Amino acid sequence: MTVGARHYLSVLDMTAEETWNLLRTAGEFKREPVYRPRVGPLAGRTLAMIFEKPSLRTRVSFESGMTQLGGHAIYLGPSDIRLGVRETVEDVALTLSRMADLIMARVFEHGTLEALAKHATVPVINALSDREHPCQALGDLLTVYEHEQRLQGVRLAFVGDGNNVANSLLLAGGLMGLHVTVISPPGFGPSPEVLDRAARLARASGGSARATSDLQAIEHADVVYTDVWASMGQESEADARKEAFRTYQVNEALMRRARPRATLLHCLPAHYGEEIDYATSRREGSAIFDEAENRLHVEKALMVRLGTGNAGSRG
Repeated sequence: MTVGARHYLSVLDMTAEETWNLLRTAGEFKREPVYRPRVGPLAGRTLAMIFEKPSLRTRVSFESGMTQLGGHAIYLGPSDIRLGVRETVEDVALTLSRMADLIMARVFEHGTLEALAKHATVPVINALSDREHPCQALGDLLTVYEHEQRLQGVRLAFVGDGNNVANSLLLAGGLMGLHVTVISPPGFGPSPEVLDRAARLARASGGSARATSDLQAIEHADVVYTDVWASMGQESEADARKEAFRTYQVNEALMRRARPRATLLHCLPAHYGEEIDYATSRREGSAIFDEAENRLHVEKALMVRLGTGNAGSRG
């Protein structure tokens, strides 16, 4: 447990080269999973998993991944800690740093992660906040690479809310040279700050980043991506959002505007009949469940990277 530990709160906490190395390691794990309880790269190490929001994929991928790497994961649910209510974020960070080797947190507010990282002496991983979902973006990059055999120059159209997933996709695309377009109803696009930073990154990497309300922008997309219209914590806005997003459903008619056999992504859970219909989710070219599985592989690579300082080897 070293003071000055490296954290992963944003996709930009790694360089493009480091991200490529991590994706290569994730691919190795996918081809040959490690299951060595006594001698795995994280044998004898513990991951503390803090959940303010419930999740299927996040919990199972991190917990299974830690087990496969020889380590152990501890689930801390919303009622176990009550960050900032029962106990200060600082005290939680300092306590867990004495007992665990890694901290993963899925939180409502990004500021909570920043406070954890400020006080923790072990690596902190963003497993979702209101600002970014970087582990999801890593899984998305691996899935796009598998299906398109490249990242540089891939045209990805995200149809939906300019939320945390869209933010991380814009930044990851800017970092890795993709052309990312976020298509949202007026007033629901990504933040200007994120879009500006992604565009500046893209100019250096050969990609592009833009936001529009025009569904015509899906034309010639290699990858079509969607997500729920109302995220967790926005339940009171659900009805208003359904009306605003009604014409932005990803369905067969919309997919016909993209490249033939375009790859389809959704980070799940899906609300079938809203942002996507069921039949489209199962169409040829859908990589939704490849994408879900790939969360496991990239998170294993990330935990090895942060937990051992090893960027490009399985150890």
